[in-house]
Amino acid sequence: MTSLLEQAQAEGTPLLTGDLATFVWQGAEAQLVGDFNHWSMEMKPIAMRQVEPDVWAVTVQIPSDAYSEYRFVVNGEFTADPLNKRQSDDGMGHSNSFFWMPDGIDNPLAQEQPNVPKGQVTQHILDGKGFVVDGQRTVHFYQPPVDQPVPLLVVFDGSGYLHKAKLATIVDNLIAQGRIQPVAMALVDPGGQGRVVEYACSDATTAFIIKCVLLEAQKHLKLIDINQSPGTFGIMGASMGGLMSMYIAHRAPEIFGHVLCESGAFGSDHLYYRSVLYDLIRYAPKPNIKIWMDAGVQEWFIKPNREIVPLLKERGYDMTYVEHTSGHNYPSWRNILWRGLEHLYGRT
Repeated sequence: MTSLLEQAQAEGTPLLTGDLATFVWQGAEAQLVGDFNHWSMEMKPIAMRQVEPDVWAVTVQIPSDAYSEYRFVVNGEFTADPLNKRQSDDGMGHSNSFFWMPDGIDNPLAQEQPNVPKGQVTQHILDGKGFVVDGQRTVHFYQPPVDQPVPLLVVFDGSGYLHKAKLATIVDNLIAQGRIQPVAMALVDPGGQGRVVEYACSDATTAFIIKCVLLEAQKHLKLIDINQSPGTFGIMGASMGGLMSMYIAHRAPEIFGHVLCESGAFGSDHLYYRSVLYDLIRYAPKPNIKIWMDAGVQEWFIKPNREIVPLLKERGYDMTYVEHTSGHNYPSWRNILWRGLEHLYGRT
């Protein structure tokens, strides 16, 4: 009779059946953390029970179409699953094990397709003019494969969205399929350790985007005249990048009238704040902006997203909010961001 460990070694882990995932660890006693328990930020790590000598296991119920990342905790240290060959860089310096549940699929729009015209991506180093930590930022400009002037979409955590979320490929495919109007993009990298400072509703970052990124984008991209078409540019990001996107749209709605916010960090334990964004929404004149928001039911930011949505609706914002079954990572954002792009820039 095949043991659980032998099955795990033969098939790889976790072992999946319907909406159940069984995790197996061989060695010293281990615990489990992942998207499915918010990385233990609001609860304890999941205990595993000994099923064979030095073999530990636990079964977790997870939505059958979810994407999830996880690690074990052994002697107080995080470790990836040696029985799972699938590893993902989470963008925060960690290597997580990951898997798709049986009904989950990766976004086919993120795959390059033959005969689809591709936009041109170029890399630039921008002078931050004293607005950003260390004074410089890497920015990638994406010019869609069209000749006419187009709107600009500014993207926070640019390299993450470019390489991990495959944003340029998704936009190429959406344009080719006639599902969105062509857009150009300025994908702006964060400032390393300065990311929290720059993305926590910063007017200095707002100035950097408007005075540096937009001016440089006009040199390299075929853009519509924002003075002739106010509010047609967009801005997007995930986590604190989503928070900063919402903030800039409130500070400069005459430029950024379209917001795509994924897993917005509207409440966070690593900052002492109730973000000023709440007060801008509640007390400032409502800007003329169109918002797409999404968040994963397996992530720790689901609660503040659910809290801010009623406030936006109460104030009469043009906004759409969607929840998905995944967590706080680029594959989860990659799998749904096309819906936000269609909502904001879809062909009418």
